[in-house]
Amino acid sequence: MDAMADDWDQGGVVRLICAGWEDAPAGDFVQLRLLAGLHRLVLTGQEPSLARFYPNLGGTADPAGAWPPVREAMKRHVAELADDLRIAPQTNEPGRAVALLVGLFHSVRQSGLAKIRLLEPGASAGLNLLLDHYRISGRQPQPWWYGPAESPVVLSDAVLGAVTTAPFTIVERRGCDLAPIDATTAEGRLRLISFVWPFHVERHLRLAAALQVAAEHPVSIDEAGASGWLAAQLSVAPEPDVLTVVWHSVTRVYWTAEERTKVAGLLAAAGRRMPLAYITMEQNASTYSGNPELDVTLRQPGAPAGATILASAAGHGATVRLATVPDHGVPVRIIEP
Repeated sequence: MDAMADDWDQGGVVRLICAGWEDAPAGDFVQLRLLAGLHRLVLTGQEPSLARFYPNLGGTADPAGAWPPVREAMKRHVAELADDLRIAPQTNEPGRAVALLVGLFHSVRQSGLAKIRLLEPGASAGLNLLLDHYRISGRQPQPWWYGPAESPVVLSDAVLGAVTTAPFTIVERRGCDLAPIDATTAEGRLRLISFVWPFHVERHLRLAAALQVAAEHPVSIDEAGASGWLAAQLSVAPEPDVLTVVWHSVTRVYWTAEERTKVAGLLAAAGRRMPLAYITMEQNASTYSGNPELDVTLRQPGAPAGATILASAAGHGATVRLATVPDHGVPVRIIEP
């Protein structure tokens, strides 16, 4: 990216590809869109000479020498890479299922409800909706595990801190996204893989395993924005013994202030009519900086909502660090129902 920035300043191929994006806001992440487009050229074999710089493809070449051949590859694919800039970054990281699992354990214990209706706005390909098909384990207070032993997705020792498990069953799962990805198609898989950094080999292995699970257990992802979709989903209450869980991770940063306000209002209103848990793995709501926090807000009709910050998580979610005092050790904030 340093070399890309220099090339931009010099009016090179990067400036040519990015024509029309000069005033794009930082949140559009134009540089990531361009690198993902380049990654797709390598993944599809259109630029095989670059594979030596991509560890996820077995490459071991020094990345310090990557820019000259990358620049030449960009020159050969100006129109294609310019077109790829329309594709917004989507990293459907299955490691974030660890945070969701911890939040579900907490919500089931606090609500006493073990049947889950799981709803995820900003779900991308819906890989985290499949957490009950993943094998997740920890060591505190004693060794514990969740999920089928034969799962190809294995997230071992993924939680730092004492976990109190709670059995639950997902009776319904659904998600939405402005640009949903079908993980059962070659195009969908290519797009997801292209947005994972090439040097994060472990994440590529984890994603490949999650895509295998998704092929066997496809989920329904609607093309819709968060607030409109949630309004429709929450308009119908499930059976009284079902806990509705709305979950999202590293998604709120892409919402407008108006969208965030609408979602908050919908959840507050729904929580007056049905048991509802709101589980998020997001950066600080004011600064959008630092590691994401795992936050759970539990609402039940006739009671004030209790909001608890349970943990912090790595950006890609595979390690969740709990607080160190009993029951996750975080004081509960009381919110008016």
